[in-house]
Amino acid sequence: MVRTPAAAGTFYSLKREDLIKELEYCFKHKVGPGLPGKRANKRFIAGVSPHAGYVYSGPVAAHLYKRIAESKKVGTFIIIGPNHTGVGAPLSIFPEGSWATPLGQVEIDSELVKELVKDYEYLTEDETAHAYEHSIEVQVPFLQFVEKKFKIVPICMGVQDYKTSVELGQAIARLITRSRKKIGVIASSDWTHYQPDPVARENDLKAIKPLLDLNTERFFNLLVETGSTACGYGPMIATATYASTIGAKKGKLLKYATSGDTYGDKRSVVGYAAIEFE
Repeated sequence: MVRTPAAAGTFYSLKREDLIKELEYCFKHKVGPGLPGKRANKRFIAGVSPHAGYVYSGPVAAHLYKRIAESKKVGTFIIIGPNHTGVGAPLSIFPEGSWATPLGQVEIDSELVKELVKDYEYLTEDETAHAYEHSIEVQVPFLQFVEKKFKIVPICMGVQDYKTSVELGQAIARLITRSRKKIGVIASSDWTHYQPDPVARENDLKAIKPLLDLNTERFFNLLVETGSTACGYGPMIATATYASTIGAKKGKLLKYATSGDTYGDKRSVVGYAAIEFE
């Protein structure tokens, strides 16, 4: 089973050569972190990356992927994203095969998929939820740019209630304790949608603070209270829960920016954040 890209040609470049140049541009952009340096003796545990078109959110996403490139190698990345299409199982994990991008194919870690499905009953092996969903797909070329060989486990959340999100994070943490594999987790999310830049920035930075403190309950309640339009709150809660369960002490905001910073129009923006849990 090979999943063909749904977002190539819209969210990012369709041709290999153009995509490589586009990724380099994201790192070199004034909002970006610069190209990755040498690896250090540091483990990557988990993080958050945005999922808009690269011209908008790519320079912010590059901050997380620079940290991944400069950390110890990870064998499998579990990537958790929200379901924007409404298609497929409520909590869908891609079962087997590979995902194709213009940079090549990435294998699904079907062994970890089966372990997760066996452990957490609400996870369903289902490819339909992933067929046209972009939130996970746009992370893969970034990983291909900074890592030579790795596998992925894509999880698409059609339900993002607090209980389910926490349980998913705990299930992934249990998997880590049983597995000898080097695993990293990435939550895919954008933040405030279509507000003036000052409003988006104030609301997002307020909501990001409890997430950095790994206080997922406060984070969720704050989003509800403020009517936040952050689209991947479930993946972020699951990832923060996983990180804190296996020993992470805090989150670090690597970069926050809006589409106004990257694209220029600050009248109605979308917020983006790159966060690492360590």
